[in-house]
Amino acid sequence: MGKNDDVSFTSSSLKIPPFRHHQTKHSLPFFAQLAITKLNFTNRLDSLLTRPSTRTPNSPLLCSASLSLSQPSSPGSDPKPPPILSSASLSLSQSQFGESAQPDSLVAQQKSAGASGVHGPSRYDEERVLISEVLVRNKDGEELERKDLEGEALAALKACRANSALTVREVQEDVHRIISSGYFCSCMPVAVDTRDGIQLVFQLMLIESFSLLSNAVLWVALMTNAAFLWHKVEPNQEFHGLVCEGASVLPTKFLQDAFRGGYGKVVNIKHLDEVISSINGWYMERGLFGMVSNAEILSGGIIRLQVAEAEVNDISIRFLDRKTGEPTKGKTKPETILRQLTTKKGQVYSMLQGKMDVDTVLTMGIMEDVSFIPQPAGDTGKVDLIMNVVERPNGGFSAGGGISSGITSGPLSGLIGSFAYSHRNVFGRNQKLNISLERGQIDSIFRVNYTDPWIEGDDKRTSRTIMVQNSRTPGNLVHGNQPGNSSLTIGRVTAGLEFSRPLRPKWSGTVGLIFQHAGARDENGNPIIKDHYSSPLTASGKTHDDTLLAKFESVYTGSGDHGSSMFVFNMEQGLPLWPEWLFFNRVNARARKGVEIGPALCLLSLSGGHVVGNFSPYEAFAIGGTNSVRGYEEGAVGSGRSYAIGSGEISFPVFGPVEGVVFADCGTDLGSGSTVPGDPAGARLKPGSGYGYGFGIRVDSPLGPLRLEYAFNDRHTKRFHFGVGHRN
Repeated sequence: MGKNDDVSFTSSSLKIPPFRHHQTKHSLPFFAQLAITKLNFTNRLDSLLTRPSTRTPNSPLLCSASLSLSQPSSPGSDPKPPPILSSASLSLSQSQFGESAQPDSLVAQQKSAGASGVHGPSRYDEERVLISEVLVRNKDGEELERKDLEGEALAALKACRANSALTVREVQEDVHRIISSGYFCSCMPVAVDTRDGIQLVFQLMLIESFSLLSNAVLWVALMTNAAFLWHKVEPNQEFHGLVCEGASVLPTKFLQDAFRGGYGKVVNIKHLDEVISSINGWYMERGLFGMVSNAEILSGGIIRLQVAEAEVNDISIRFLDRKTGEPTKGKTKPETILRQLTTKKGQVYSMLQGKMDVDTVLTMGIMEDVSFIPQPAGDTGKVDLIMNVVERPNGGFSAGGGISSGITSGPLSGLIGSFAYSHRNVFGRNQKLNISLERGQIDSIFRVNYTDPWIEGDDKRTSRTIMVQNSRTPGNLVHGNQPGNSSLTIGRVTAGLEFSRPLRPKWSGTVGLIFQHAGARDENGNPIIKDHYSSPLTASGKTHDDTLLAKFESVYTGSGDHGSSMFVFNMEQGLPLWPEWLFFNRVNARARKGVEIGPALCLLSLSGGHVVGNFSPYEAFAIGGTNSVRGYEEGAVGSGRSYAIGSGEISFPVFGPVEGVVFADCGTDLGSGSTVPGDPAGARLKPGSGYGYGFGIRVDSPLGPLRLEYAFNDRHTKRFHFGVGHRN
C-alpha cells in the first residue's frame, strides 16, 4: 500500500480557549506544556537576599506573576486562526519607596533587563533561602477540610521541607510536582515576610479559565526566619458525570467500566489520562480511525469527552496498468468490486476491515494487486477511500495431468491428461466460464461450467452454477475382476443447476437439480446390462438409467488448512417425475479433525453413508483404495448400500517440503453388500470389512501434495499407493 502523507489524524488533550475574564466553561488543564520562562529576579532579588539596611519599614516587596495569551497577526496572513501563544513573566516592586530609598543601580538593571527582553538564567537561581516550616492552607489561610488532598500536596513536595535552604529553581520544581500529581489544576507559591523578614509572593498560576474549576485554594507556606512561603493550590472537582460526544462505535459499557471507579472522587488527571489512553487503545486495537480529541470539565463535576471518528465519505475504484502503474480503463465493472466490500459509506473507517476487504477482492481471482488509499474529504473530518486495483489477464488455455483412483490394472493406465480453457471475468462481472477435457486410456470427461459467484440483486452472496458434463469412468470399483482383464465403463451424461451461499461464518450450503442419463459399456463401447457374473448393471433393466436428483449439501470448514476441522453433509433425492426414473434417497457425511502434537499433526477422519430405494448398482458405496482403506485395491474391501470408514494418521516434518506419515485405516459395508442389486461384492468374494496400516512420504509441489505410501492389510498383503492431493 502506498504511503499517503496527506492524511493525518491529530488529537489534542488540552483545549485552550481565548483568554476571557468571564468564563462559563471549565476547561481541563491536564497535559498542558506551557513554556513558562524561568523567573528572573534581577537585582531586586539581590536586594531581598542581602536585606539592605536602607529598607523603609512597612513597605513589603511584592511579587506578581502574569500569564498572557496572544495571537500574532499580520497583513495578508492566512485567514485561518493562528495558534495561541503563551508567555509568562514575573515582576517585583515596592509598594512604598522614598525617592532616596531606591538604589540607582537597581533602576539601571531593571531597564537593562527590560531592554534585553530575555529572561536568562542568573546566579540568583542558585541562591538559597532558609525555610523553617511548610504548611498547607486554603485561600483563606485555614486548614483544608479534605485531609487526603492535603496529604497529596505534601507528598508531591520533594525539596520544600521544614528547616531547609531552598533555591528558586527547587521551588519551581515542587510547583510542577504538585500539578503533576493529577489532583490540582493550579499552584501559586507565595513568600510572606513577618515582622522579622520580607514578604515575597510567588504567584504562579495557569490560565484564568482553569481557576474556575474549584473554589478551594491550597497554600503551602514556607517560613523563613519567621517568614512563610505558601503554595497556593487549586484542586480539581469531584467527578459526578460523563458526557461523550462523537463516539458512534465506542461501546457505552466500555466507558461506564472505565469511569465507574472514579465516581464521587476528585478527578485525578493521571487516571483520566490513562482512561483516555485506553479509549484510544480500543480504537487502535480494532484498526478504527478514531481517538479522543478534547476533554473538558463542566460545572458540577461533569467530564465531557469529544471523540473524533473518521467516517467514510466516498469509495471509488482506480484501475492501474500492470506494466506502468498509471491509471487506465478497467474491464471489470466498478459495482462488481464495490459490492464485495464490507466497508460502506457512513461507517467509521477500520484498517482491519479494509484489509479483509482487500483479501476478499483478491479472492475473486481477477485481480493481481489491490490496495486501499485513504484521503481527507476536505474539511469535513471524513475520509475518501480510493481502491487501486491491477487486473489479471481474463482468460487463457492450460494443460495438466493426474491419476485416476479407479484404475487398478497398472500405473500407466491410470494416467490422465487434461486441457482446459477458462475465462475469469465474463462481461466484466467476475463470472467464470470453464471448458475442460480430461482423457486417459479408459477415463474421459468433457465438462462445461458457467458460474456467477454472486447473483446480481441478491444480498446473501448467492452463486449460480450451470453444468453440462459427458464422462466415461471405470466400473471396476463395484464390478471389477472381469475375466481376461476385460473392463467395463460407466458412461454418464449430466446437466444441472446449483445455487450456493454462505449460511453463517464457516458454513456454506448448496442446493441443486441434476439430471443424469447413465449406463454401462464394455471395452468396445457397446451397451451392456449384465456383467460376467450375471449381476445387473442397471436398476431399470434397460441399457441406461435416467435420474432426476434434488441435491442438498452443507459444508463446514475451519481455517481452510488441511489440518483444520471439516464437516460435509450431502443428501440426494431421486425424483420419479416419469415412471421409469429412479426413486431413492442417498445420504453421505464426512468429518475431519486435526490435533497438533508438537511439530507433528494428528489427523482423524470418519465417513459414512446409506442409500434407501431403487438405485443403480454402480452407485453403491465402494470401500478400499488410496482414498479409502489403504492396503487394498480400489473397491476391494466391499461395496454396499451402507458404509463406514475411519482413518488416523500422524504426519511430521522431515526436511524442507518433505513430510513423513504413519497411518491406519479401517472400513466396513455394515453387512449391506448383499442388498445391492445383483450382489456384486458377494459374487467377487469381497470381505465386506478390513483394515490397513503403513507409512509414507509427502512432498509439496505445484500440483499439490504428492503422496507415496506403502501399506499392509489384514490379509497380509502389501501395496504401494500413489496419489496427488490430500485424501478426501
